[in-house]
Amino acid sequence: MQESALSLIPPFAAIAIAIWRKNATLALICGLFLCYLLVGMYNPFTAAVDSGLGIATIFTSTYNAQIIAFSLLIGALVELMNRSGAVQGFIDNLAQLSLVKTRRQASLLPTVVGTSIFTDTNLSMFSAGMASQKLFDQHKLSRAKLAFLLDSTCSPISVLFLINGWGAYLLGLLDGYNLSDPVGVLIGTLSYNFYAIIAVLIAYYTAYTGKLFGPMAQAEAKALEQVSDDHITPAKARVMWLPMLTLLGLTLTIMYITGNGDIRRGSGAFSVFTSICTAITLLVVMILTYRLMTAKEIARGCVKGIKNMVPAVTILVLSFAFGDAINALGTGTYVSNLLNPDFPVIFIAPLIFLAAGIMAFSTGTSWGTFALLIPIAVPIALDANLPVSFLVAAVLSGGVFGDHASPISDSTVVASIASGCDHYEHVKTQLPYTIVAAVLTIIGFLIVGATF
Repeated sequence: MQESALSLIPPFAAIAIAIWRKNATLALICGLFLCYLLVGMYNPFTAAVDSGLGIATIFTSTYNAQIIAFSLLIGALVELMNRSGAVQGFIDNLAQLSLVKTRRQASLLPTVVGTSIFTDTNLSMFSAGMASQKLFDQHKLSRAKLAFLLDSTCSPISVLFLINGWGAYLLGLLDGYNLSDPVGVLIGTLSYNFYAIIAVLIAYYTAYTGKLFGPMAQAEAKALEQVSDDHITPAKARVMWLPMLTLLGLTLTIMYITGNGDIRRGSGAFSVFTSICTAITLLVVMILTYRLMTAKEIARGCVKGIKNMVPAVTILVLSFAFGDAINALGTGTYVSNLLNPDFPVIFIAPLIFLAAGIMAFSTGTSWGTFALLIPIAVPIALDANLPVSFLVAAVLSGGVFGDHASPISDSTVVASIASGCDHYEHVKTQLPYTIVAAVLTIIGFLIVGATF
């Protein structure tokens, strides 16, 4: 169908249902059906069939299949680490080294890890999440706070330190505009990418001070009341950190190899899938070597871990299918066409930021938002005699904001999976923080825009 205001109905309906029913799966299914209902000229039978085919198509993509398998196997890895006592041993070792003995130090661990691994967002989230889940439970910190810290560092830091797939992708989008120095333009976005900077600063402030507000404070209060009845004999710390280092190191190595020496162009999905299989194999060998679990217990642990991931991975699959349906409907194109380059200079960047935020929030994808709005932002910057980096940064900020806040975003889902947090709980507790960051970002763009 031709892009129109009707294309906004599915994403807004999905978001409304997610808030109303507190069920992301139901929301995405309804949104998916509505997309194909509009595409199929209101034929419900065709819409139902196309929705099923849209979900099935996700598994035909090698990239998607590897990400899905990786997400499921992460559950097995975490479960085995917990059951074997590897996590407890790792925590005890951190305490002995005086690295993590307080709630503040426990909060800072995933924050630091999340900002340190900027080559791949999913790898960053899962690495920080696996190292911190049990630690947060032990210090009576909420999983919602962990999900927030992961989501507020991993994606924003990836768009700030562009030595990754994000950088390669954005350079490709900037090609074709006869820019004298596209790399310089991209580097120039770092100082203007206010949302990403503010999001990371808020994450560090929250982790260091422990000050919370809104639903996040309520979630933390509940965590303080919980009593842990786990009595697991700690294993050697190496049973956890060696597989984790293998997961990280092998992922980066394979990305370097598949990218022909350029880690930014490597196959992230293939890398993490191969690495998780290797890490689980190594973990199983170590568990059997140290006689921490029997083969039958290992098998049961793997099945239990994978089952734990099924609900969240279902949301991930549906978010992939919904993103494809949204593209077919033309929602992103419609939103981008609402931009008016004749606005006063001071309001151009905030306008682009808001348009990008709405688009990413509605579609659940920041990369799709970049693809649609950068071709609009660059000509506007050239016509208005504004720094191209400034308006490109507005697109990047808005895309990350919308992606960060959206309940149907795959990165939001991954943060929920990596932290072991209920998806609705994560979205609800994080939203006030994203709104505060967005308001501060708009103020920043207004101030800078007034100087041109």
